Amino acid sequence: MSGTITRLTLRALDSVVRLLPGKPSGPRHLRTGRRGEEEAYFYLRRHGYVMVARNYRSPRSRSELDLVGFIEVKTRTTHDVKPAEAAVDGEKQRDLARVAREFLRKTKGNPPFRFDIVSIYFEAGREMQIELFKDAFSFPAGIA
Repeated sequence: MSGTITRLTLRALDSVVRLLPGKPSGPRHLRTGRRGEEEAYFYLRRHGYVMVARNYRSPRSRSELDLVGFIEVKTRTTHDVKPAEAAVDGEKQRDLARVAREFLRKTKGNPPFRFDIVSIYFEAGREMQIELFKDAFSFPAGIA
């Protein structure tokens, strides 16, 4: 129930912000990505996930962990190109694994973990689509 109230509150605040004068906050693709991350967060919460951090960055990497539970969120506005989850290629997996390794080094104990991917589509005239890929990849070789 509290998740529903929080979600409605965030949507109401987002609506109010759109009415205020000013520039949009960043390029359209970044706004789409932020919207996708919000939708993924609430989707995962409904499915029992607990997020311990959001948008974790390391100064040693260009990537960030969108939602820690190690869920990478990929958002698209069309299915016309490659699937959103395909954007998490080998290079991206290695980069995310480096950031995750750093996060885990700062964490007490040895918590279990896995890398999941959430694909989200906001296609015009269609209902939003969300797909969860559990245990999508593991630590690539050579990541210490």
